[in-house]
Amino acid sequence: MENNLPLDLLHWLLAITPLVLLLLMLVVFKWSGGTSGWVAMGVATLLGYFMFEAPLDNLAVGFGKGLWEAFFILLVVWFALLLYHVTDESGSFKVIREEVQNHSENYLFLVLGFGWVFASFLQGVAGFGVPIAVVAPLLVGLGVKPVAAIVIPLIGHSWANMFGTLGVGWIATINAVQIEDTTLTLLYTGILLWLPNIIGGLMICWLFAKWKGVKEGFLAVVIISVIHGGGQLAMVSFNAELSTFIPAILAFGALFMLSKRKKYREKSETEELTDILEETDSKSEEKPDISLHQAFMPYYVLSVVSIVFLGIGPIQSFLDQFQIGPSFPAVETGYGFEMEAEEAYSPISPFTHPGFYLLVSVIFAFFWYKHLGLHHKNTTQNVFSGLKDNALGASLAITGFLTMTMIMENAGQTNVLALGIAEVSPPAVYAGLANVIGIIGAFMTSSNTSSNVLFSPLHGSVVNSMEGLSLPLVIAAQSTGGAIGNVIAPANIVLGTSTANAQGRESEVYKVTLIFALIAGVSVSAVTVLLHFIGG
Repeated sequence: MENNLPLDLLHWLLAITPLVLLLLMLVVFKWSGGTSGWVAMGVATLLGYFMFEAPLDNLAVGFGKGLWEAFFILLVVWFALLLYHVTDESGSFKVIREEVQNHSENYLFLVLGFGWVFASFLQGVAGFGVPIAVVAPLLVGLGVKPVAAIVIPLIGHSWANMFGTLGVGWIATINAVQIEDTTLTLLYTGILLWLPNIIGGLMICWLFAKWKGVKEGFLAVVIISVIHGGGQLAMVSFNAELSTFIPAILAFGALFMLSKRKKYREKSETEELTDILEETDSKSEEKPDISLHQAFMPYYVLSVVSIVFLGIGPIQSFLDQFQIGPSFPAVETGYGFEMEAEEAYSPISPFTHPGFYLLVSVIFAFFWYKHLGLHHKNTTQNVFSGLKDNALGASLAITGFLTMTMIMENAGQTNVLALGIAEVSPPAVYAGLANVIGIIGAFMTSSNTSSNVLFSPLHGSVVNSMEGLSLPLVIAAQSTGGAIGNVIAPANIVLGTSTANAQGRESEVYKVTLIFALIAGVSVSAVTVLLHFIGG
């Protein structure tokens, strides 16, 4: 793509300004997601028009694309909120909390099981925010404080982003850039993704009870990480599409075996040390007279429907035929940066969209709990009242985030960010920073897949012009960065605060997720540079 994008320091700083401003508003000023998102979008629009020579039609197309991308995510948000409120109104969370303790009274083990293993499984099969939208309220139901309930699945599912949703990230990547040695790319990616996996498990233990939590959970973390990360690394070269899904299922078997150990079955002193659990008087709680399996049935339905519709190839292929996507014209900036016309932009397949599985689960949950006699006079009214209260803020915030992202992409600001880094980086440094570019991409788009589609072609161009740089290693680092970046993506965090009833507390979530992103990001960059010299 021939263009004359300005790659000087001034324009690079201007290009990153909306992202920095967004973080400041969310973390430092503690503004709401809606206000922060729309202010950042306005700044990106003004910079695009005045400094990057993007005409009004270009900005309008970017805004339209952002609205469509937001709609994709909001389908998950709205139906996840409905599932939460239907389940909550039935009293089933109280049943889940009490009955789960019959299998294990060790809360650290339960938090790892839901926040790491179950969240990874959901990412493996469904993805697109489902792990946060489903697991965060489940953890709240188990007695975990809302902010911790959001942070834990965000961290726990991150490693599974690239090859989750049955490999959609990988499929999109190889369609976006020509990679000659895919086997080496997959090998590098498997190695690097193991890092956020084990760091995530250990950090969940740390959040629970600092070093005491790490000590108590260490055995479980090592065993599960060997299954998660090691299993993915072993499988990825010959079946990338199932390399997350199968290890995520096998990890449930490990959980079952570990739950037989006294150490993970009984209460421990860590529960006295932790500050992430709510103080509740269990005697005062009235719970429905139903079993754990009856209470959890809608989540079984969600898992089974997702596996059947996405995991069975012929069914998925048939359902994928039905797609909806708006058309957009080609646009160009004054610097010659072009965006091609789209006949069907980012089409949604209604029957393979994760929102559809959530909707099926909502409908089932409503009639299932009614069948069990758990409805009362105001059930329907309370469910939709709760949806309205939670959904409005989330919808405004996510729309602001995504329209900002697409306006920046259309105006060329996103390309200036990546190409500016390439301009001043020797091969080893660029290899290490490819992970950072992936994090930035996922922060902007709330998607590992979108981050790779956005930046992989740029990496291909840089590798062709920079001697000694390995495209397989750069794509692996980019992909791992995209996985890590999901942990700090504003849309994902708002998704969590909405479904865990913690609106306005995004800054508290960021205090932890930014630390994880920093630790995981530095670790991945260091190993990437090491692999660069070994491979070179």
